[in-house]
Amino acid sequence: MDVIEMARQLGKEIQKDERYLDFQKARKESEENEELQKMIADFNLKRIAISQEGGKADRDEDKMQQLNEELREAYDGVMNHPAMVDFNLAKEDMDMMLQRISAIINASADGEDPDLADYQASGCGAGGCSGCSGCH
Repeated sequence: MDVIEMARQLGKEIQKDERYLDFQKARKESEENEELQKMIADFNLKRIAISQEGGKADRDEDKMQQLNEELREAYDGVMNHPAMVDFNLAKEDMDMMLQRISAIINASADGEDPDLADYQASGCGAGGCSGCSGCH
């Protein structure tokens, strides 16, 4: 079996993985959740309203502030909706799996031992934030 065929086999295995299945289920449920979709549509309308008001030469700063507050509230509502929370958690798990796979492949291509290669999340490490200028 050549490496391309192995990659195709890996793709098939990914599609059997619980993280993939959970992600697909959460995506479908979020897309089919009418309440969530209405909230997303409302959020998008608020973004358009801000863009339109912000593009005016004589924009009303009080109105901009009100629109921004409404946008933040709409965003919070979308992100805290149970279907969106489930989707984001499933997406995080799926993304982590894909990052690990990619890291192993990249490390192997750089000559590292595939059995030892793995994804290392970036972060401050054990020293906390004392050694850097903060998160970006």
